[in-house]
Amino acid sequence: MKKRVGFLLIFFYPLFIFANPLKCYEFLESKILIDQEKIPKHVAIIMDGNRRWGAVNNTSLYEAYQNGANAISKTIDTALDLGIETLSVFAFSTENWQRSETELSILMYLFESNFLQAKDELFEKGVKIETIGNLEKFPQNIKDYLEILKKSSNKETKLTVVLALSYGGRDEIKRALFNLLEDYDKNNFEKENFTEDLISSYLDTKNFKDPDLLIRTSGEMRLSNFMLWQLSYSELYFTDVLWPDFNELEFLKAIQNYQQRTIRKGK
Repeated sequence: MKKRVGFLLIFFYPLFIFANPLKCYEFLESKILIDQEKIPKHVAIIMDGNRRWGAVNNTSLYEAYQNGANAISKTIDTALDLGIETLSVFAFSTENWQRSETELSILMYLFESNFLQAKDELFEKGVKIETIGNLEKFPQNIKDYLEILKKSSNKETKLTVVLALSYGGRDEIKRALFNLLEDYDKNNFEKENFTEDLISSYLDTKNFKDPDLLIRTSGEMRLSNFMLWQLSYSELYFTDVLWPDFNELEFLKAIQNYQQRTIRKGK
């Protein structure tokens, strides 16, 4: 009986997500074609298109960004289901501080409310939260909530989610080189030990492997100052889908596309 119920759930689940039968078929096909032996260990995402989604759907900026936050939650669930080890999301760039006070207020409010709501759920799912970027500009309450999130992680970690906040690739490299030169002046290492691995050890991402796959939504085809050092040999996948519309099917399409490639990494 349990097996029959399980089968029915697997078969009819897509019908509850996609009203279009073709989407249901596409979802099931993508699910079947995924090779569990070739799942990327680290996926990075540039979540682009929230404001355009709001304009297309005639919603407020708040609603657009909240739908973007909902898409993050769905993406985390899909990453857990696929067995991805690390998921890095570009949540707020160093350049984003230049946006209007109204937009920044909305983003800060959403950061605070979503961080609070997500804590217990992420703990139960075995999701560990980490951050990269320079958090100094954030209000103290946001920094406090982030610390609570990071410390409340379950010991049985199934997925590490890296939030890139007030992050820029050039800023990261600049900060890394500043600290590296300071250590060199203190004779902490010799010039002969100056290697790529040494530089990597000073980056915000020193505790994570480089991404295997980068996904960017909204049709833009650039890195936008995201993980400039780490993405050197990553596979890049671009989709026209706006971030709030990025769902499990779209994630599966990206993974499927990745699995069809020959990964050489310069060899």
